[in-house]
Amino acid sequence: MAPARLLLQLLAAMCAAAAATQKADPAARGLRPLPSNYRVLTQGRYKRNQELTCPDPRTKQPGCMVKCESRCPDQCIVVCPGCKTYCICDFYPGMSCGDPRFTGGDGNTFYFHGSRDRDFCVFTDAGLHINAHFIGNHNPATSRDFTWIQALGIRFLADHRLYVGAQKTTARWDSDVDRLELAFDGEAVAIPAHTGAAWRPAAAPALTVTRTAAANGVRVRLEGVLDVVANVVPVSEEDSRIHAYGVTEDDRLAHLDLGFRFFGLTDDVHGVLGQTYRSDYVSRLSVSSKIPVMGGAAEYLSSDIFATDCTVAKFGDDRRAGISMLASAGAY
Repeated sequence: MAPARLLLQLLAAMCAAAAATQKADPAARGLRPLPSNYRVLTQGRYKRNQELTCPDPRTKQPGCMVKCESRCPDQCIVVCPGCKTYCICDFYPGMSCGDPRFTGGDGNTFYFHGSRDRDFCVFTDAGLHINAHFIGNHNPATSRDFTWIQALGIRFLADHRLYVGAQKTTARWDSDVDRLELAFDGEAVAIPAHTGAAWRPAAAPALTVTRTAAANGVRVRLEGVLDVVANVVPVSEEDSRIHAYGVTEDDRLAHLDLGFRFFGLTDDVHGVLGQTYRSDYVSRLSVSSKIPVMGGAAEYLSSDIFATDCTVAKFGDDRRAGISMLASAGAY
């Protein structure tokens, strides 16, 4: 009996290790890693074809003409030097685009409308907390707000704070004008305006912010914890006309399109998006809807963009204290 028990214990340990690896390693969950030789192409409605500098050192080819595919016509990733295009959601499953639409860790896509001029917790775990600030307009005909994510407030141990936001835009949209706003621990961050320019704070060397375009696009990486792509985009005049969004010359409703990847999560992770990564998560969404809406906004409401006072907050749990060491190396 002893050898049999030993074999069972060994098998159980192997299964637990495999499960832990699958949870911590995105590649084990079927997520491809973002290649180092990539560019982000933001076409929008005004620049459907763009020539990218995507040189091939072997052939000395200076560049190539690329176009995003039909399932992601406004923005995609281009891999050099072959100029192969992919949608960002191929690499970042936790997407938030336009009227806040998320793709959860369980693969389901849903809306979360929140409320304009309020902050909501989209992700909260022991060592990482992310709030989103919502902006929008009210449409009396639908009795609700149209909302978009204007900024992220990211907190990580030891209590560092990163702000990533879209500046309010009153002029006609020009994708070459940078409207991205960054701040770290209360101090403005300036990154040179060219693709690939990077910034890393001495106080948190595991954090890197890299421009994915000369204007309006960055990738935020916190080693072993978080990988986010953020792009500032407007609500187009055409979309406003079709959906009655109410875009005016005083406010183009510039907002963030986002892609999230998370690493090393605990089973206590929560938040609008975070909860969908729990191993015991049971979706409350209506599967009969084309794109269902997640309710319960009051659970995720925060008092400001960096507050960790939402009902479901998990930030500060000492079970992930190791991340501190890593980072130092209304109506709804």
